[in-house]
Amino acid sequence: MTLLDPTDIEILRLLQKNAELSNKEIAHQIHKSIAAVHERIRKLKESGYIKRTVALLDRKMINRNLMAFCHVLLNNHATETLQSFEEEVIQFPEVMECFQMTGTFDFILRVVATDIDAYHQFYRYKLANLPNITTVQTFFVLSEAKSETAYPL
Repeated sequence: MTLLDPTDIEILRLLQKNAELSNKEIAHQIHKSIAAVHERIRKLKESGYIKRTVALLDRKMINRNLMAFCHVLLNNHATETLQSFEEEVIQFPEVMECFQMTGTFDFILRVVATDIDAYHQFYRYKLANLPNITTVQTFFVLSEAKSETAYPL
């Protein structure tokens, strides 16, 4: 992986704030040529710094009003068990993020649903049916003070 120089970092900062910026707009802001910006972005993508470009939706506007964090404890920690859980849980569209953790619980899932009834259906018929689960502790989000997608550079 190549090291980032100050120009690359500035391009990444701009794109994290607004991925719709054109190469021309970025070039103007960082005082580089359009061709140079185009080439740098291509290299940032090829080297894996930019994984993908997406539109961030307002979850409430698309009726995903309920967000929860599920702490999951498995009954054993064999590689196959952990891998199997991950492979199965990431297939559920309600699961937005899945993290394997240190500490008391093995995984934390960020889950979205339309409402508590939809979450209950998800829990009862999907999550709770996975093998090797000992405990699921769910925390429902009451308010969201900060939700950031841009990493500090």
